[in-house]
Amino acid sequence: MESTREIYWNVGREGLVDMYLLALATAGFIFLGMYRFWSRLAGNGKPVVRTDHIRARLAFMARNVLFQGKTIKTGGVGGLAHAFLFWGFCILTIGTTLVFIQDDFTDRLFGFKFLTGGFYLLFSLALDLGGLFAMLALIFLSIRRFIGLPEGYDTGFGDMLIHILLFLALFTGFMVEGARIAFTEYRSNMELAYWSPVGLFFAGMFDATWFHGILPSELPAIHKALWWIHLYICMAFLGVIGWTRLRHVIMIPANFIYADMEQNGKLVTLDLEDENAQQFGAAKVGDLLWKDLFDSGACVTCLRCQDHCPAHFTHKPLDPMQMVKDIGGSLSNGADTPLTELMSEDAVWSCLTCRLCQQVCPAQVEHVPKIIDIRRNLVLMEGKFPGDEVVRAMESIEISGNPLGYAPSLRGDWAEKLELSTENMDVLYFTGCYASYDRRNMKVARSFVSVLQKLGVKVGIMGKKEKCCGEPARKIGNEYLYQNMAKENIEAIHATGAKKILTTCPHCYFTLDKEYRDLGLDPAVEVEHHTTFLAALSDKFNSGNDPINVTYHDSCYMGRYSGVFDQPRALLASLGARVLEMEKNRELSFCCGGGGGRILAEEKLGIRVNNTRGLMALETEAEVLVSNCPFCMAMLEDGVATPKPVKKIRCVDLAEFLDERI
Repeated sequence: MESTREIYWNVGREGLVDMYLLALATAGFIFLGMYRFWSRLAGNGKPVVRTDHIRARLAFMARNVLFQGKTIKTGGVGGLAHAFLFWGFCILTIGTTLVFIQDDFTDRLFGFKFLTGGFYLLFSLALDLGGLFAMLALIFLSIRRFIGLPEGYDTGFGDMLIHILLFLALFTGFMVEGARIAFTEYRSNMELAYWSPVGLFFAGMFDATWFHGILPSELPAIHKALWWIHLYICMAFLGVIGWTRLRHVIMIPANFIYADMEQNGKLVTLDLEDENAQQFGAAKVGDLLWKDLFDSGACVTCLRCQDHCPAHFTHKPLDPMQMVKDIGGSLSNGADTPLTELMSEDAVWSCLTCRLCQQVCPAQVEHVPKIIDIRRNLVLMEGKFPGDEVVRAMESIEISGNPLGYAPSLRGDWAEKLELSTENMDVLYFTGCYASYDRRNMKVARSFVSVLQKLGVKVGIMGKKEKCCGEPARKIGNEYLYQNMAKENIEAIHATGAKKILTTCPHCYFTLDKEYRDLGLDPAVEVEHHTTFLAALSDKFNSGNDPINVTYHDSCYMGRYSGVFDQPRALLASLGARVLEMEKNRELSFCCGGGGGRILAEEKLGIRVNNTRGLMALETEAEVLVSNCPFCMAMLEDGVATPKPVKKIRCVDLAEFLDERI
């Protein structure tokens, strides 16, 4: 006997008309719910093109939706459970589609059945296992959401309804299969029944009940009743998609397609010379990009952004999840709601722009650009800053070309007696403000130049012609000051004729390499951070030193922004270092507290971020804390000293560690 079964056994084709009418009504109900949601977004938000490079966008969506890449990577056990739930339903959806294709097309039109033989056996096994994995994952996720509810977890009746309907759809599906197998295969064709292991289990339950009043002849009626109950439950579950948080099954794939495909963290450059512009930044909800509003439909309030946010973690008023939720909720009242009514100015200024919220978000929500747009409005339109100290830093950048207030003529004094090249240089070292003026970071600059000279590299600097790259001002929201600094630096860089620029500051590196291009920096000018430059030359360094335990701090702008994680660790290993990882490292590294322009501002709220990160470093019991950023150096040296540890840890830059060890 060929391995197969009758499609729609016991239901008959006469019942299929009602099924398809019900399915059509359900599709209309889904559309109505989505239309209701879309109507709140329509016409609101500034335009931005997110449909270019469509192949890359579809590949990005497939990687993170079909393969659940981001969900698994950042979601722990819960993320893995969600992936199994998703894959289980994908298998069930594919199986249902194959049944539809055979019954309504290939069999009806051509008399061809493909659900037979070995293919049918695999089909039957796959559907049972897919349904089982989905049910087990759902049970775990339901316990986690409704019983072991994490603090701050947003849940309600709609969420409970989704879980109940989903569980009933799976359970009744197995009941239907069990009733069919109990009547058609149980005992009489067990070789076929074994390929439906979960259905066989339920069939055994039906078989056992024969001794308690249910006769075999009654099974077809029970099966038909269960089949219709299962159908109605499935349609009810699908119907709530457009009306509950379940809409994320549509919104999240779209959100990945609409993702920002520019370099991670690259901001939109404002046209400040646009005479028709009446608003810079975002004052009200409608001033945000349409993608910022779209995000609110994709967010599933999973707490990941909130739990990982360094500002929220250290008791600042910023809650990235609540921000997205409130923006979406405000749309029901129109798009004129002031954004500072949805989140306080203290919350806006608390952001470190570290992008950890976006790194862990499984829905591709873009939190940081929203906050930068709000800051731009506060600074450019209202003249507000997080504190007087930041106002003074802005004035110093404008007048002296650096936020520390030192004279421009002193900018190159750190390099006295180093015999730097002024002509025919191999590389131009864009020193940055902290390495130029801060005594501690001057040592980093000298060590880096020392290493370059040992390698025979002719290095030059711009001295007093170099100015602040403008990144801290830009992240605070002062786009005008940033662009002025950028244009002056670009002109000075071009005047040197340099074709390669090296930096020891990730903020300078990212700004010059990724963002200066919008303002005219020659694409032929290569920009590289000293981390990757030195790592590429690691085979030239010979370390005869004893092994040493170090811990490495992934700076936000070399890590999450630029994707550099392995190179510095490989370089440290080549120098005899054993890297002891901190609790939060690589993509999930914890910010030092100096990003987002916060290096210029006093930290008055909550726990100090650098102390929190410093404790993580001390807990490794490493002898040395290695970083690759002047902001991190300044913040972490203070951060590891404040707790007054029993065993001290020495803070060095990667260039200093290399210079010491070779």
